[in-house]
Amino acid sequence: MQNELKEEKWYDGISRYQWLVLTIASLGWVFDVFEGQIFVASMNEAMPSLVPEGTSQGKISNYNYITFGAFLIGGALGGIGFGALSDRIGRKKTMSLTILFYSLFTCLSAFSQDWWQFAGFRFLVALGVGGEWAVASTLVAETFPPKARARVGSIFHASSVFGTYLAILAGAFIIGNESIQAYAKSVDLPTLPWRIGFALGVIPSFLIIWIRRSLKEPESWKHAQEMAKQDSSQSMGTIGDLFSPKYTKSTCIGITLAAIGFATFWGVHIYGKNAFLNAVKADYRVEHFQDQPDVSEEEIKSYFESKKTTLKKWEMLGMFLATTGGGLGLLAFGPLCEWLGRRGAFCLFHVGGLISAVLLFQVFNNSIVIGCFLPIFGFLTLGMHAGYAIYFPELYPTRLRGTGAGTCFNGGRIIAAPILFLGGWMLDAGGYSLAQTTTILSMLYIVGAILPFFAKETKGSALME
Repeated sequence: MQNELKEEKWYDGISRYQWLVLTIASLGWVFDVFEGQIFVASMNEAMPSLVPEGTSQGKISNYNYITFGAFLIGGALGGIGFGALSDRIGRKKTMSLTILFYSLFTCLSAFSQDWWQFAGFRFLVALGVGGEWAVASTLVAETFPPKARARVGSIFHASSVFGTYLAILAGAFIIGNESIQAYAKSVDLPTLPWRIGFALGVIPSFLIIWIRRSLKEPESWKHAQEMAKQDSSQSMGTIGDLFSPKYTKSTCIGITLAAIGFATFWGVHIYGKNAFLNAVKADYRVEHFQDQPDVSEEEIKSYFESKKTTLKKWEMLGMFLATTGGGLGLLAFGPLCEWLGRRGAFCLFHVGGLISAVLLFQVFNNSIVIGCFLPIFGFLTLGMHAGYAIYFPELYPTRLRGTGAGTCFNGGRIIAAPILFLGGWMLDAGGYSLAQTTTILSMLYIVGAILPFFAKETKGSALME
């Protein structure tokens, strides 16, 4: 009997409905990530078109960082608010609301006329984006048994790479499409390609129909609802309870882990593609201008403008390589945290993230080397994010699970936002290069490597009722 139990696979006994929950939650997360990453795929076209002509690159980079910061703050408020709402009105209803929110406002982003309008829409998009993750990760954790939680948590979070792939496809074949660009110029609408990319954000709203027809509320949530009616001390979705003596330490550690993850994702990870693109541009420059020592900056700028479509594809290749490595890292986190424990896995990925960031931005400068290294960089700088979907729901009982997971994940956005504002200042007024800024921000991984040793280990434990 014991031998049979030892040989049991993590997926043995998983029902068709449980797989359905994972599929729907993952699709919601895929489109969630697309809504976030479409800006990453288009920021080199979108932001310059929304500021006055002649605005310095440093100022444009600062506006990008401000927009990232607005996205993080919106995600924080949405994640905490919708997470608490899911504890009160249910997971199914709340997930539908979050998807409607991020679909509608991503589409409306296409009509932005100034950078601050765009940043405002990104804030509103993030309200739904942050909320969807909180609800979906909680739903997955409550639906699957303990033996499968780490694996399905990794699968759920790893599905995010498909959202990034969709953004890459939009960047390469819509935003960087020569035919669409030519048509846009012919009708005097040069911003049309990136606006089409954002208009596609309305598509996920159709997922709501499937959610409403297929999902049901978890039995554990229904039981917690009944308990709350009988005992006022067991109230659902009370944010203040997260900071009671029993949960304060877990909440603070969870928020800090997420803050490090968000600050390094938006301040370090996404710029892997820029390191690759800059190396490719350096190769083009040497190849084309090596016999022209007196070439002017205007000539160089004109040359690269003629290579705009080709360079866009190189940029999207860099994004694809880092994302693919990141997806493998997300998938690997589940098995690693079963082997090393939650704390050991978090520590391993943060140490790896620091080393890989320093190598990419300070040591490597050859485009071929960087291209080969980007999957490793992505693996190590993104993999720990799967831990949030696995670990945060394990820290709280059912009545607080959506609230707690949402607060940890999205409270981290609030702390990360000013870090990104600082990064924008460094690039603009501070006079730091992109490589210097990303390297400085990567020092946050040191905190992420140390912090888990003060955290609660939940490996092998059942969810709290």
